[in-house]
Amino acid sequence: VQLQASGGGLVQAGGSLRLSCAASGRTFSSGAVGWFRQAPGKEREFVAAIASSIGSTAYADAAKGRFTISRDNDKNTVYLQMNSLKPEDTAVYYCAGRIMPIVQNPSPAAFGFWGRGTQVTVSS
Repeated sequence: VQLQASGGGLVQAGGSLRLSCAASGRTFSSGAVGWFRQAPGKEREFVAAIASSIGSTAYADAAKGRFTISRDNDKNTVYLQMNSLKPEDTAVYYCAGRIMPIVQNPSPAAFGFWGRGTQVTVSS
């Protein structure tokens, strides 16, 4: 299984970015794909997740109203649209997969498959 995150970059506060997570090797068809982030000196934290089959979603409070997670099962890709970005959103963003159904506010330990992260930097 390989998960490849992309789309990070440098953006000004108030701007937008769209992250992509392309999965190869398996589809997590009955499970979920999520986004986590880790800022320097902080623990990795949950951002959003989506159920691969029915598309139900879960968001961290910090992401609600600003971030939208979506999927394209034909492309085996999950997206994270991030709007109204703030400097505190600066972090390395990781996508992760799990073969079990989606849960609310999962810990990183709930996901068994991880990709390399992509850096998101929001300047003030």
